[in-house]
Amino acid sequence: MLNDKSIPGAAYVIVEHGEIKALETFGHLAKGSNQAVTPTTVFRLASVSKPFASTLTAQLALEGKINLQAPVTHFLPEFSLKQAGQADEIKVHHLLSHTSGLLPNTYDNLLHENWSMEKIIGRFDRLAPICQPAKCYGYQNIMYGFLQDVIEASQPQPYEQVLADKIFTPLDMQQASVGLTAFRAQGNTAKPHILIRKKKTNKSSAYGKPRIKYTWKQVQVNSDFYKVPAAAGVNASILDMAKWLNANMGYQPDVLSPELLDRVTTPFIRTKRDLKRRYWRDFLTDAHYGYGWRIYQIDQQDLIYHGGWVEGFRADIGYMPELGIGFAILINAESNVISEISARFWQQIAERSAATPANQQHMQTP
Repeated sequence: MLNDKSIPGAAYVIVEHGEIKALETFGHLAKGSNQAVTPTTVFRLASVSKPFASTLTAQLALEGKINLQAPVTHFLPEFSLKQAGQADEIKVHHLLSHTSGLLPNTYDNLLHENWSMEKIIGRFDRLAPICQPAKCYGYQNIMYGFLQDVIEASQPQPYEQVLADKIFTPLDMQQASVGLTAFRAQGNTAKPHILIRKKKTNKSSAYGKPRIKYTWKQVQVNSDFYKVPAAAGVNASILDMAKWLNANMGYQPDVLSPELLDRVTTPFIRTKRDLKRRYWRDFLTDAHYGYGWRIYQIDQQDLIYHGGWVEGFRADIGYMPELGIGFAILINAESNVISEISARFWQQIAERSAATPANQQHMQTP
């Protein structure tokens, strides 16, 4: 499928019971480049950064350093809404679970307008909630970025250093970093690409349909969503993602404890729109959001999942804890093929599990 879409570069990994079962790289760092993608090539994770922020926040909460029921205004006193007192009702818990009650993707557009975070926060006093906190789901980037302030209020170091000290270094995620400067400092980085043309050809695909020719253009790394590092600021390689998956499946309990993993994967709000997602809707039976993770239901199996998308990059990660299987894929192009690949993978895993007797699945406990 990557070839069909002419994706410039990609990498994927499958882990099972704490081991890498498959890891492959595809293509090049950039269109026209002779530098191949390797297991240590760094990609932007976009919103796959959110599980890192939520895990770090929950970890600090378990250590007694952050109160998840504290108002956001405790950390951002300049944050206010249209009606006095409404901002005080939004707690850290609501940031983590996208249940603040505000319109989805509030002020994301201003990230593209070269506005500072301080200026964007100053605009919230024009807004009224669309529901009470915890009563509806509204996906956010700006407000997820507030978690940086929450974390930094509890620690003497900046967000990126705390994340490195608490997660990247203990898990030996050697290429993982936060921010544009760190991304540029890496020599082996995938370059972003956007689609500029797609055209039917005279050739047929394996499905008998006209084959489409896709033309990609390399662009500069866009800094907009790096302004909200807790929401979209992490950079990592596919090797890093393998280590992150294994830790989330319980194989690094000294870093991510069972209690911590249980907390971030507890469903807090139903996300009904996910049930209509293309490629997923035929087999997805339920969907919720926890702390930085989506919790999907497929054939009575929980899939802990998240996707990410910024200009020129896509990322997908997920794992089925009961089966001990995880999958991540990173590409340097804005193509929805990544959703198709992930959906097909998890559908096949769920079907295989349903067809295999439990005593033949060799289930292991981490």
